[in-house]
Formats: sequence, C-alpha cells, structure tokens
Amino acid sequence: MFKFELIKESKECKGRLGRIYTPHGIIETPVFMPVGTKGTVKAMTPEELKELRAEIILGNTYHLYLRPGHELIREAGGLHKFMNWDGPILTDSGGFQVFSLGNLRKIREEGVEFRSHIDGSKHFISPEVSMEIQNYLGSDIMMAFDECAPYPADYEYVKKSMERTSRWAKRCKDYHKNTKSQALFGIVQGGMYKDLRIESAKQITDIEFPGYALGGLSVGEPRDLMCEVMDYTVELLPKDKPRYLMGVGSPDYLFEAVERGIDMADCVLPTRMARHGAFLTSKGQLTIKNAKYKNDFSPIDEECSCYTCRNYSRAYIRHLFGEKEILGARLASIHNLFFLINLMKGIRISIAEDNFMKFKREFYENYGY
Repeated sequence: MFKFELIKESKECKGRLGRIYTPHGIIETPVFMPVGTKGTVKAMTPEELKELRAEIILGNTYHLYLRPGHELIREAGGLHKFMNWDGPILTDSGGFQVFSLGNLRKIREEGVEFRSHIDGSKHFISPEVSMEIQNYLGSDIMMAFDECAPYPADYEYVKKSMERTSRWAKRCKDYHKNTKSQALFGIVQGGMYKDLRIESAKQITDIEFPGYALGGLSVGEPRDLMCEVMDYTVELLPKDKPRYLMGVGSPDYLFEAVERGIDMADCVLPTRMARHGAFLTSKGQLTIKNAKYKNDFSPIDEECSCYTCRNYSRAYIRHLFGEKEILGARLASIHNLFFLINLMKGIRISIAEDNFMKFKREFYENYGY
C-alpha cells in the first residue's frame, strides 16, 4: 500500500516534487510534518490540523510507550483511532529520546536499558521492542531504532555508533511484522564525518527500505555543517524513495533541505515557539510580549491568511499572553503551523514552476536571513 512517486525534479537544484501513498492518505512532498509527541499536536484538535492542511503528523514511540502504553493504544484500535486522526502518521523509533537521557541509560548490543524520565522506573528498548511498539501503534511510517550520536563526538565513538545503527536496522527489518500496512524507514547516521556518512548510507541502503532518513543532524551543529553533510549524503540515497531529514523546522533549514533533495521534515519548533509567544512571520520572527505591540491592532502577519491573522490583533494576542490565557498559545500554534505548512506549499509551487531559487532569495530577504 506504501508507494512513492517522483513527479518532477527541479532544473535549478536537487529539489523535487513527489507523492507518498499510504493506507491513510496521500502526502504531497516536500512536506513539513507537525509533531504530536504524546498523541496530540500540542493545543490543536485533529479537525484544526486538517483545516491547516496538515497531511501527516508524528507520534513519539518513547513517550507513548511510557504513557499511556502501547498495549492500551492497541486496545483502542491503534493510534489513529485513539487520537481521532484519520490521516497518515509517522512514528519515530524512540532512539533519539533514549539517547538524550544521558546518565539514565546504558547502551548494549542487545538494546538500551534506561530509567524513565518520569518516575525513574527501569525499561529496556531494543530494535525488536521498538518494532513491536510501533506495530501496536499502527503508524503508516515507522522508523528503525538507531543510535543518535551527540555533537560534538569523537570519531571512534561515532564509528561504533554508526555500525551499531546498521546492525540494529537489519534486526528491525527482520522483526517488522506488519509490512503490508506499515512502511519501515532506515536511518543514516555517521555524525559530521564524511567517510562515516558515506559508509552508513551504503550499509543502510543495502538493507533496502521503502524510505530513508538522515538522522543525527540539527543536534547543535552550525547550519553550514548540516548543509555540507546533506550535500554529500542525500545523493547516495535512491532517487525513487522518499528522503526524510529528522528534527528540522526553521524556515531556512527547510529551504536548505529541499534544495538538497529532501522530501520530508519534522520539528516541534512551531508549537514550542508558539507557547512562548514567538511567531514566524514573512518579515521574520515576532515576539508578541514586547511592549511595542500593546496598542498594535494589526494582525500578526499582514500577508498571512490563517485563522489567527484573519480574526485577532497583535494587541489582543499580547494581552492573552500577559494574562497567561490558554487561547494565546492556541492562536500562536495555529499561526506557526499554518506558516510552515503554507511555506512548503509555496516551495512545491516554486519547484513546479522552476523558480525555487528566486522564491528562496525573496523569502530570505523579507525574513531577514
């Protein structure tokens, strides 16, 4: 049921238009995917996400395994039914979260033993356990359980980590039960080391997955370094499979990723910024709590047609944040998600019309990059 169709390649860069077919619907690529870590895109209902034209959302294996538990979600009929979202869902493997636990985890060849960040209880996730959890969740796209090396990290550590990720990827594929309705993506690692990235791409593509992700980027390295890694890694991935850059969501990173042939990206950025009163606008980032907006009755972004910008002023939204009203965070989340989803729509149109580089240049000038 899973299929990727390459529709057009840009004449100006490596950007491309595609279409991903899943059991729960079609995704036009390149696409930005809102993150619903714990079974909800924070502050948003599924109906609102549809109005924003979100085509696919993310769920987080680590968090859903801890609470409410993957068995409960299976009992509910899977994550789609549990959260009342009938569009495509991608679940990450839990690898990034487990490795972020630092001293709370022990990595072995079998898997990772860790203590819950919630109550300190002991748990174990291996490639096989991650597959079982994701099979229970019933996502359309699952991710292989990988080891995400931090930045910076020394060569030997990243090499061992990358080799383990390849062995784990094979174990994930061997264990994955529900291949007809759930597509499993492999993840390329290798840190910021060119030879390790090239080796990882070879090992992961040799296993053969229906899609591939670049992991271990956007972990604190400078933008130029991330772009450099993409420059030599993306071209090693098969043209006829979707390519996913994990954990990227700022407008400049999305442009740079698409320019280098990336089809999918996700990030908590729009909703996290929203909860702190930070708005993405066509003229750059706007912090609504600033005193200068107290008597400003214009919309957040004059050029935006989202629900928030059509109906509310900067002064009103500033008031909501000042009073810590829930509606403030909701209106900000609606706007930021709309902004990125709409930006990707603009990017798709620009690739279709072969003026991506002009669109990027004009956006950067207006935004202030």
